[in-house]
Amino acid sequence: MLFKMRLLVPILLLAIMFQSCSEYQKVLKNEDVKPKYDLAQKFYEKGDMKRANRLFEQIAPKYVGKPQGERVMFFLADTYFQRKDYNMAGYQFERFVKSYPKSDKAAEAFFLGAKSYFKLSPVYSLDQTDTDKALSKLQLFINSHPDSEYFDEANAMAKELTTKKEHKAYEIAKQFNKLGQFDYTFLTPAVAAFDNFVSDFPGSIYREDAMFYRFESASRFAINSFERLQEERLKEAIDDYNALKKQFPNTKHADEADKILEKVNSQLQGFTQEKEAK
Repeated sequence: MLFKMRLLVPILLLAIMFQSCSEYQKVLKNEDVKPKYDLAQKFYEKGDMKRANRLFEQIAPKYVGKPQGERVMFFLADTYFQRKDYNMAGYQFERFVKSYPKSDKAAEAFFLGAKSYFKLSPVYSLDQTDTDKALSKLQLFINSHPDSEYFDEANAMAKELTTKKEHKAYEIAKQFNKLGQFDYTFLTPAVAAFDNFVSDFPGSIYREDAMFYRFESASRFAINSFERLQEERLKEAIDDYNALKKQFPNTKHADEADKILEKVNSQLQGFTQEKEAK
């Protein structure tokens, strides 16, 4: 008896699946909108987003201006999101917010639209156009929905994207610094890039490193400058050292920074002695 039951279970499951597929194909080809709406909602509630999405796609244009149109448009956008088609999800959620700005689902749609763009943001080393777009959408949501249940999550995502942009800017500046070890012409853009970084990201986790490498780049640049420009640039490098020590008295780069400072002072001392000799 038990053996027969074991055989029956998979057969019953296959029969149910076949019936479900048969019903889906039948409704899909049907011109009647109501069965499609009912089945789409059924699939949505079961988590079958692929079939729900296809049905909602078919009926959405026919529900424009009707009472169910709001529900259909939200479900359509959400099926794209659940299927990880974030480009379409972002677009459809934005359409929903524009079409139904007073909907009870407007805030959630606004948030999920912004989250869709967040999901499209690539790793820091790639082009950050999508990251900029996601940050813009998240900031709009944060500013316009300060009491939303999604506020904290939106803030966390915005912070993650900002850190990603910081990382990108920091690595570009550091790359200039690295190239400057072999070609001193790269030290000018390195100094400029670190200056911009420190200015643009005052609270960055990379700030201490950026200030140290700014000092390192400036020092190397000064030491390898034309003699007539060296004195002024060496003094500017010392200013960078002092700025680093003032903001980070116990900097992890202290030993290396002090060694570089010693070279800078030694070079500068030559100008002082030359002036005294005159």
